[in-house]
Amino acid sequence: MIVLDTNIALDLLLFADPASQPLRQLLASRQKQWVATMPMRDELARVLDYPLLAARLLKQQQTASQLLALWDAQVQLQPVATKAPYTCKDADDQKFIDLAVAYRAPLLSKDRAVLSMAKRLLTLGVVVASGWGAIA
Repeated sequence: MIVLDTNIALDLLLFADPASQPLRQLLASRQKQWVATMPMRDELARVLDYPLLAARLLKQQQTASQLLALWDAQVQLQPVATKAPYTCKDADDQKFIDLAVAYRAPLLSKDRAVLSMAKRLLTLGVVVASGWGAIA
C-alpha cells in the first residue's frame, strides 16, 4: 500500500511528470496499491478548479471529471483513518498522515509540513518521501 498526497497525484495524473514513471509502473503492475479516502478525492476536485490547473486541463483537452475518473480507477478507497499520534502543522495534510499511519504505508508528498514529520512518522513505521525511490 502507498499513500500519495495531492501534489504527487497531480504529477502522476495531470502533469505526467517523467519522474513519476517508475511510480506509475509500480501502480500499473499492482506492486503498490494506492489507498486514499473521499476527503482526499474532494481535495483533488477542489484544486482542479484552481486557474493554473484548470488551464492545464483545458490545454490537454481534459476535464476535471475525466481526471477524477482516472483517480477513481487507480485508488482503493478506504474509510477515513483515525487521528495519528502526531499532528501536522498544515491541517489539510493531516488526512494523508492519518491514513499512512493507519496502514503503516509509505507516504509520498512534496509538502514541507509533511516532509518535516518524516523522522517522527518513521517511529510509527511510516516512510515519508518526496520521490518514489524511497518506497520501491
